[in-house]
Amino acid sequence: MTGLIRVTRPGVATVDTAEGRFAVGRGGIREAMNGDEVQVSLSTRRGGERLAYVQAVLMRATTTFAGTYADAAPLGIVVPLDGRIRRDFFVLPEDDSASRLGVSDGDVVSARILEYPARHSSGVVTLDRRLGGADDLDLDMESVIASYDLATDFPEECCEQVEPVRVDVESALAGDPCRRDLRDRSCMTVDPTDARDFDDAVGARRVEGGYEVDVHIADVTHYVPWDSPVDREARRRTCSVYLADRVLPMLPEKLCNDVCSLVPGSDRLCMSVLMRLDVHGNVTSFEVAPSAIRSRARLDYDTVDALLDGRAEEASLPAVEGGPEAIAGQLRILDEVASLRREVRSLRGAIDFETREAKVILDERGKPQGVSVRERTRATGLIEEAMLMANECVASLLSQSDVPVAYRVHERPSHEDLKETLPVLGELGLLHGDLAERLVSGDPMAMQEVLRAAHGTQAEYLASSVLLRAQKRAVYLPRNDGHYALGARAYCHFTSPIRRYPDDTVHRALKALLHGELGSKEQARVAEALPQLCRDCSDRERVADSASRASQKVKMAELFSGHVGEDFSGMVVGVERYGLFVALDDTCAEGLLPVRALGDEWFAYDERLLSLTGEESGKRWRPGQRVAVTVTGTDPAHGRIDFALAGSVSREWAQRGRLQA
Repeated sequence: MTGLIRVTRPGVATVDTAEGRFAVGRGGIREAMNGDEVQVSLSTRRGGERLAYVQAVLMRATTTFAGTYADAAPLGIVVPLDGRIRRDFFVLPEDDSASRLGVSDGDVVSARILEYPARHSSGVVTLDRRLGGADDLDLDMESVIASYDLATDFPEECCEQVEPVRVDVESALAGDPCRRDLRDRSCMTVDPTDARDFDDAVGARRVEGGYEVDVHIADVTHYVPWDSPVDREARRRTCSVYLADRVLPMLPEKLCNDVCSLVPGSDRLCMSVLMRLDVHGNVTSFEVAPSAIRSRARLDYDTVDALLDGRAEEASLPAVEGGPEAIAGQLRILDEVASLRREVRSLRGAIDFETREAKVILDERGKPQGVSVRERTRATGLIEEAMLMANECVASLLSQSDVPVAYRVHERPSHEDLKETLPVLGELGLLHGDLAERLVSGDPMAMQEVLRAAHGTQAEYLASSVLLRAQKRAVYLPRNDGHYALGARAYCHFTSPIRRYPDDTVHRALKALLHGELGSKEQARVAEALPQLCRDCSDRERVADSASRASQKVKMAELFSGHVGEDFSGMVVGVERYGLFVALDDTCAEGLLPVRALGDEWFAYDERLLSLTGEESGKRWRPGQRVAVTVTGTDPAHGRIDFALAGSVSREWAQRGRLQA
């Protein structure tokens, strides 16, 4: 059969065919490259899994790639930066492109494929342009960009479209009777310290019988018409990608950081959700409308946390209008509402998994200087709850009106996946009464009980890990199937249209609903494109997440190259047949403690209990255990850090680690 091959990492791929998606067997990629249309055969291995093997490439998807040039006279050699392309390409002696472009040994170039590699012959390329020297570019990061097919520059037609765009609030208000002027309502933005695009603002008031909470989201679709050059490019990218050293935006910078960004003291166009809540935090009514707003302050999470924790005075808030006292009052109300909303969501079965996010701090040259670890705080919580609430309100409105949009759907875990958690949870002593039966049935309350019982104990990490692993991944679908983990009957992404394309589909649908234009030709074209668009957005979201993690690992390994031979404390976060993955306490840096470093004995791997056990000593290793390790080596190009048990590192180990670094 035929299909499209997707190479996810070196040697690992899937093929999408008319009969479904199949994993490619070991060695089965052969001469195919990512995105190629291929002919495959299927083989069934023990256990019933069907694996694909490429027999022929029918149509090529990759025509150019970035690589490092090496002069091997009389030939030139181009080594692809994309790690998924596992072959080198030659520049033939009669090709003068290297000398014509001034390319030297070690330069990074853009190469165009003239002949594709076959089973018994090498590929041939010519050089299109010199991208830079090895000293000018961070090759490890360029390799991440190439390996994940990340778009960098915008096409010229996109730049031409946005060049004349200007903010004109008065014209927008005059031209749209549905647009509300909310510039007299106080609101603010709260984002990470290094944020440059501010796409959401919040405000709150205490009223009789409860609260009013306003969420204002940048009105991107006012400036980006459907099927315009910028819209088509945004659909191709589907989301912004946040790498360790840069952001690859979904939209041109003029829109992200200027026209659509809710900068303080400036009038901006938004889509607003105005919500009324009772004293218990339940939403009693809401209104959605295009609007014009004016942010009173640009705040960061650290500043808001300092205020709420009593470490900062109200007067220190950087309000541009209305006074810092008013801003502080709204923040306290939002904090109060967030606490109520968490209780509301818990009562309906929402499941919260605690997470920590590590970000390597870089200097102006892109060199790592340290690590910032972000955890959930009161400041992040009040924004998160406001956004969740707005997303639910919008989704319920669209769902009730049967409007096709990209809903955010999270399915209930399967019985089989939940059943696999029982051996671990039972051994941890976390199952009692009918809890196991309820858990396997997918009862979210049972999951909450397990997490509460494990909280603060040595079993917390392992219990959370196995339950998280049993969850399905949330995806975008053109229909509302609810969101299991949030306990929401309807959910969509509405609050980040600058960096997520599904949010733009929601904004367009809302405007069509509010203006009575659901039957328009544009909405018909959107509905026709929606199924494929949802698949693309789900797939590219996974790619963006993987690329972001890979870039952080590269810079983390680069940082720890200066700490070879040093000891650190950490926690086992993963167990595999070949060793333990350990995350360090202070930085969340993750590395491999290979099984050979655990002791001079055979270790048996138990996949059911996620453990490695020494056959002679009986020593057992599992996720959640504390461990002290020594950094023995790093490989920044592949984002790898190697560990040994602290105190067991010989001079030979340490010396080998320093040589590797």
